[in-house]
Amino acid sequence: MIYYKTSEEIELIRQNCLLVSKTLALVASLIKPGVTGEYLDKKAEEFILDHGAKPGFKGYNDFPATLCISPNECVVHGIPAKKEFVDGDIVSVDCGVYHNDFYGDAAFTFALGEISSEVFDLLVATNTSLYKGIEMAKVGARIGDIGWAIQDYTEKTLGYGVVRELIGHGLGRNLHEKPEVPNYGRRGKGIKLKQGLVIAIEPMVNLGTKAVMTAQDGWTIVTKDKLQSAHFEHTIAVTKDGPDILSNHSFIFDEIKNNSEIVDISIKK
Repeated sequence: MIYYKTSEEIELIRQNCLLVSKTLALVASLIKPGVTGEYLDKKAEEFILDHGAKPGFKGYNDFPATLCISPNECVVHGIPAKKEFVDGDIVSVDCGVYHNDFYGDAAFTFALGEISSEVFDLLVATNTSLYKGIEMAKVGARIGDIGWAIQDYTEKTLGYGVVRELIGHGLGRNLHEKPEVPNYGRRGKGIKLKQGLVIAIEPMVNLGTKAVMTAQDGWTIVTKDKLQSAHFEHTIAVTKDGPDILSNHSFIFDEIKNNSEIVDISIKK
C-alpha cells in the first residue's frame, strides 16, 4: 500500500525534515578530528528534544542511538562509538525525527581534514547523483527512472559501485513506507509516480566494489573491499510542479564554511 500525502501532511513532513537538516548542521558545527560519534549523538538528541520532537531512529527495530554514524568503509547504520575521528576520515551521518505523527529523514557525508582527491571526487559524485535522481521524480515518471539516473552517472559513467542491498523508501507516518526506491534500475520500469508521493532518495556509492556485508555489531553495513563509501539523502515530495525537496542541505553547507576542519565539497579542488 502506497500512502499519498495531502499538501497539509507534506508541510508537516517538511517541518520535520528541516529539523533533521538543522540537526545535521549542528553536527557540521561540532564534528572534527578528536570528536567521537557518541558525543555527536548526545548533542543531536538534546537538540531534537529541545525542539519538541523525538529522535526517529532511536528504538526503531531496537537501534540504540539518535544518529547513524558511519565512517570510511562503513556505508550506513553505524552505531555512534567512543572512537575519536581522525584527520582524513569521511563520516556519513543519517538522522531522523518524529513529530506530529510524521517522520523526517536526511543524511550527509562529512570529510575531515586532508582527504585524497579520489575520495573527494567520490563525495562530489555521490552528492551530484542525489540531485540527478531527484530530477527524475516527476508526476508520470517511473520509480526506475530515479535509480537509473543515479546508477548511470555513478556506476556506468564514473565506475563506482552502487550498493544494491540498501535503498531509499517512502516516508510519512512510518519511517519506511512503500515504495522502495533503489539507486539502480531501468528507465520506464516500476510504479508510476503520482502527486503526493513522499520518498527519501539516498544514493550509497562505494569507491570500489558494490559488495557489502554486515559488521559484527549486527547493524553497521561495510564495504567488502574496505574502501570508502559515501551517502547523501533528501526527502522529496512529488508534485504537479516537479520534485519538492523537503530537507535542506544548505544549513549544513553554511556550517561547513565556518568549520575549517571539514572539507567543503561544494568548492572544486
